Amino acid sequence: MATYKRLPVAFAHGEGAWLWDTEGRRYLDALAGIAVCGLGHSHPAVRAAVCDQAATLIHTSNLYQVPQQAELGARLCGAAGMDRVFFGNSGAEANEAAIKLARLYANQRGIANPAILVMENAFHGRTLATLTATGNRKAQAGFEPLVQGFVRVPYNDIDAIETVAENRPNIVAVLVEPIQGEGGIVIPAEDYLPRLRTLCDRHGWLLMVDEIQTGMGRTGRLFAHQWSGIKPDVMTLAKGLANGIPIGACLASGAAADVLGPGSHGSTFGGNPLACRAALAVLDSLEQEGLPARATELGERLLDGFRSRLNGIAGVRDIRGRGLMIGIELDRPCPELVSDALARGLLINVTAGSLVRLLPPLILDDDQAIEILDTLSALILTFLSADADAAAAAGSPS
Repeated sequence: MATYKRLPVAFAHGEGAWLWDTEGRRYLDALAGIAVCGLGHSHPAVRAAVCDQAATLIHTSNLYQVPQQAELGARLCGAAGMDRVFFGNSGAEANEAAIKLARLYANQRGIANPAILVMENAFHGRTLATLTATGNRKAQAGFEPLVQGFVRVPYNDIDAIETVAENRPNIVAVLVEPIQGEGGIVIPAEDYLPRLRTLCDRHGWLLMVDEIQTGMGRTGRLFAHQWSGIKPDVMTLAKGLANGIPIGACLASGAAADVLGPGSHGSTFGGNPLACRAALAVLDSLEQEGLPARATELGERLLDGFRSRLNGIAGVRDIRGRGLMIGIELDRPCPELVSDALARGLLINVTAGSLVRLLPPLILDDDQAIEILDTLSALILTFLSADADAAAAAGSPS
């Protein structure tokens, strides 16, 4: 089905931060499969784990014990300070599990018509419930009636949430991204998550943090909410968790960890031996190679580099990011920059219409970072200059 507007390129193989197309041309991947391939392509540890597991056992179903799943669950819960985890196959499924958990949590406490607070410009998935939680009318259009039970407020606005708390006694949870990714690399105030945590504690709400894009070392910590020193009640993961093998996870702690029981939720493929073995290899590599710290270091260098070259340039509105999650916001739509970069052998993304988004693999080396900086800065300057020339020509007398 025509659900994607694909670029005119197909990739045959990859290694590290590089991809080669079917014609043999090489590209520097500054998108990492939309924050999925944090270890780059064909990472030795992931490759070995997947090949070994595929030769042994791929799937048995959750009717039986799955040792790899138990090990992965223990590793993730230990790293996040959580108690239990449900495994699915994607970020949308992880968020669906969180939404169902919040509703059952309310039901068990006698709360009728429970509602979940969600944010403007959020992105949580494309299933009906996660699409409703997503704050993007363009993505929602045509799929009505949407799912009831969501209340939307502006992102990074505690006062708006306090107003809702005074008027909506049926709120049971808050679903929030620690940094909005698809919404434009929007970084909230440093006290935003701590104040949300306090509000949730005061009102008995679950704080549910969507770490699908920000997790697995992307921002310089294993999970982005750790920058704020808080612990959520529920956390969702996917994308970088298994470096391209489909997996999603919904972790919970405290009272939230005991809500779902046998028969209340499930997945045929979720947490199968292959996906869990890949995820375990990712966790090992992130730790052994010190990649979250590397993401912090490289991210700061890239931000400094882009700011030194682009700050003060007419048309550049803002340059922001945390770790290897970087956005360059222009004052006009710039989707053509994706094709321009592709022609120069660089893979980037434009989101929210006018924000150039970079999500390079965490294994990026110094030379590759410089190449991204040089190539993209030149492309943006050329793009803005061409726009200025066209405007000047349009305004000149005939």
